[in-house]
Amino acid sequence: MSTELSGVLTALATPFAADGRVDEKTLRLLVDRSVDAGVGGVVACGSTGEFAALSAAERRLVVETVVDQTAGRVPVIAQTGALSTREAVELSRHAQDAGASVLMVVAPFYEPLTLDETSRYLRTVAAAVDVPVMLYNLPGATGVNLTPDTVGRLAREVDTIHYIKDTSGDMAQAGQLIRYHGDVVSTFVGWDSLLLQAIAEGAAGVMSGVANVIPGELVSVYRALKDGDLRRGQAEWARIYPLVDAFLSAPFVQAVKSALAAAGVPAGDPREPLLPLDETTAARIAALLKGVQA
Repeated sequence: MSTELSGVLTALATPFAADGRVDEKTLRLLVDRSVDAGVGGVVACGSTGEFAALSAAERRLVVETVVDQTAGRVPVIAQTGALSTREAVELSRHAQDAGASVLMVVAPFYEPLTLDETSRYLRTVAAAVDVPVMLYNLPGATGVNLTPDTVGRLAREVDTIHYIKDTSGDMAQAGQLIRYHGDVVSTFVGWDSLLLQAIAEGAAGVMSGVANVIPGELVSVYRALKDGDLRRGQAEWARIYPLVDAFLSAPFVQAVKSALAAAGVPAGDPREPLLPLDETTAARIAALLKGVQA
């Protein structure tokens, strides 16, 4: 099993210019902010990247831009799941050809599928490529929870499945993935506020949208825990936790975009129908961010 991926993976936001187009210049800046801060990889077209609001052409552009800007410094994970198996295969093959290191595949998220339908979809997409695949468990959007046993079975049946991003928010489920299926699949927890618990439990890493804003601080917590310095990790986590919690207590994509603006990164507004964060919440997050950066 590949152990290439580890650490904090930034689920990159997709910046938009004033005319609504993907802002490639700012996207490159976001890549550099994370890479320079020491993250273990960057994710193109994830949920924080508003992939569902992007056209297929835009998704290809984002992946190509991120791969180009990363220039081999860290792995690039491209989220290539789609509403149909055909489109997911096409996006996956494109991302592989563009140079993505790993493909992350979410299940279709409109009509809830049965577990058998979901498993067939994931097998088909994973079998269509040669690079490692990360299953993306997002039951809040897909209506299907990939249980630890299902993930373990898929990883044992399909050679390319090496990773799971679990965004169930259930640390007990993540623990079962780590303890019972760690021989075939590496677990990344996709719930920002569970970073401390996830790494302490033995997860390979976390995938974080907050890492767009404070990548260095999150990497520092991860490194403290990996160095066995729990006390330092806990102290650093306690300092930034109120900010992380504020992100998760607000509409998440909007909070990331608002915090980036407060940090001086012009990532634009989220794409409609999402609306910008309300002024009160934006001010609270900006104040917390200022405190963290002080």
